[in-house]
Amino acid sequence: MKVVIVGGGLAGFTTAQELRKLGSEAEITIIDPEGLPYDRPPLSKEFLTGQQPAEKLPFVPQEWYEENGVTMITGRATAIDGKELTVTLADGQVLEADEIVLAMGGRPRPLPIPGGELPGICTLVTRSQASQLREQLTPGRRICIIGAGLIGSEVASTAVAAGCDVTLVSSSPVPGVPLWGRPLAERLHQMHTDKGIRVINAVPHEVEQAGEGFRVHLSCEETVEADTLLASIGTVNECELAETAGVTVDGGIIVDQRQQTSIPHVWAVGDVARMLRPDGSVVPGHGHWETAMHSGQRLAAVLTGGSVTEPAAPWMWSDRHGVHAEAVGGLAGGQLITREVDGVPVASFNLDIEGRMVGAAAIDGGNTVRAARRIIDRGIIVDPEKLADASIDLKKLTR
Repeated sequence: MKVVIVGGGLAGFTTAQELRKLGSEAEITIIDPEGLPYDRPPLSKEFLTGQQPAEKLPFVPQEWYEENGVTMITGRATAIDGKELTVTLADGQVLEADEIVLAMGGRPRPLPIPGGELPGICTLVTRSQASQLREQLTPGRRICIIGAGLIGSEVASTAVAAGCDVTLVSSSPVPGVPLWGRPLAERLHQMHTDKGIRVINAVPHEVEQAGEGFRVHLSCEETVEADTLLASIGTVNECELAETAGVTVDGGIIVDQRQQTSIPHVWAVGDVARMLRPDGSVVPGHGHWETAMHSGQRLAAVLTGGSVTEPAAPWMWSDRHGVHAEAVGGLAGGQLITREVDGVPVASFNLDIEGRMVGAAAIDGGNTVRAARRIIDRGIIVDPEKLADASIDLKKLTR
């Protein structure tokens, strides 16, 4: 069996790694423009601060590919043929396959405003983009970040710690409420101001070149002058290859519970995939690290004849301003229960109409989130008063 994986992010790499763990003897090829697959969460954290060198980013050393018989091609796929099962590369090379795995991820979303595509505007998805941004995080430099999501907030934290003059432009007065719940989201967002970051609730409507920097005009009629401008407003899924090949696409590549696309022997994993529920609705994309890994593991099991596991509740984390925040499931809707210590929110839990936990989040509370995840997975109904009581170890409520 020949397996060609287009994209060397976490999902694509995990597919190859898991195939070997499960004993597959397939010919495996990974194609990626950046070469050796590497971990991306550090790009806005340890790598950006200089704590983690570039050579520590790859998932495994070069020798792993040689020892496991995985061919790594540094290049770009320009076409796939779902009938003939071939992948064409930019250099004209055509690879034959028995199974094609699409794992292209996404590209940075450009600012959809006049001047939004000016040269020099930074984005942060790849290692090279992180390297360029890292060189600009110097004391006194004026940094304007558009977007206060996970990446924008983490970069803001890193930049202000580096001595930069940071302005964070957020389209929401409290970003991250569906992810953290309002009490924790408010606490996390307030940390920016507490650390000396200028936070503006607005949206940009025009960007101009201003010497070697930028002038950003905002909807609140303020203007921000910046030496460095980072656009951090999400990503656009790389669906063009799939769409041209006739694969069903709707904001992402539509797959079933087995990661199968609308074309036999063509699969999709990671951020680019959108799973179709049995009722015909599509699971919203969220781009979390663990979810991408699980999709690769699930596909490897399918390709080796194993059983398919149900997708787990998505888990993620964020490091900023010296705290570590984690979340599992969703905090939107339902009944929100919040734990406080000395009046400060430290954890939140979301219960559905039947009282079952469907989401949880905590700041510097990894054990709490792990316990909450067990409660979610087991469908345990917990007394809301006990959930709110910070003196009760949540682990005891999992029994």
